[in-house]
Amino acid sequence: MVQKLFYILIALPFLMISGCSNDGEVTTVTIDSIDAEEILKLDSNADIFQYDGVIYKTNIDWVEELSLTKGVQIGEIKTKNDANTNFKDEMSNKLPVGAKIFSAKERGDILIVESEGEIKKYLVIVEG
Repeated sequence: MVQKLFYILIALPFLMISGCSNDGEVTTVTIDSIDAEEILKLDSNADIFQYDGVIYKTNIDWVEELSLTKGVQIGEIKTKNDANTNFKDEMSNKLPVGAKIFSAKERGDILIVESEGEIKKYLVIVEG
């Protein structure tokens, strides 16, 4: 009797582990990016641009307070779209064509844009 109880106690954890297994499948949680239409619906005066499939927005108080260092240039605004919400990479609704886009050395979620002698900080906008 004790021997059967011993085997059951040994086998029980193995059954629980294999029963709770996901057969090697990996569960991935993703955060979708929000598009220009959604941003402009919430704030029709938002200053935004799209880079690498993601929308960036400026004039966010806590971002403006950050002291950031301009990194390497990663792109520039190629087109301006102030007529609709169908945005493509390197397209802006307020920045002029030719504005230079830089990484920020301290943060990966903020880009720095230099245009006409002015520096602006843009935060990536994601749904979460």
